[in-house]
Amino acid sequence: MAADYFVCRLSAEILAAVGDRYSSAMNKTLRRLDSIHSKLVDTITPIEDSLFSRSPADEEWSIAEIVHHLYLVEERVIKELETELAKPPRSISFLRKFIPTSIVASRLLRVKAPKGVNPLNPPARAEIIANYAAVRLRLKELCSTHGGNRLKKVIFKHPFLGQIDGTATISFIGYHELRHYKQIREVIKKLERSSSPV
Repeated sequence: MAADYFVCRLSAEILAAVGDRYSSAMNKTLRRLDSIHSKLVDTITPIEDSLFSRSPADEEWSIAEIVHHLYLVEERVIKELETELAKPPRSISFLRKFIPTSIVASRLLRVKAPKGVNPLNPPARAEIIANYAAVRLRLKELCSTHGGNRLKKVIFKHPFLGQIDGTATISFIGYHELRHYKQIREVIKKLERSSSPV
């Protein structure tokens, strides 16, 4: 009887430790999301309206378009994850679990945005920022509602990375945001150079 109790107790502790480790990985991803999001918002908040919507050059996005693109991507990801979460759990192949979503943060790789997330005609600045904040809140609520274990059993089809699970998709969002945070900083430097007197 005491041995059975000990085995059950030990099993419960092991499961709790594994669950804690997994949830701490998800928490780490969410903390990274918050950190990047805060940096980006702190960077764009003091920018004047005229610079916010000004393109630094032909065929280059303005800050308004970049932030609108981030909103569109996150909105699309949430919809696709919700669709997948409504289906029975399924897993990606073992090797696909090792796809590094961090590669998305590199500005060395140029990728053309799919048409559905191309930031055509972004709304006014206040609406862009409000939409961006609201969609992030929805993403975090989705993570909180379903948890990391359930998100691991979801397949997301990324146009560049291929099939990744739901937790990798959340990680992708953070690295995608980091990529565009770097882009915003580049745009600000270009706009400052073009607007400073010669």
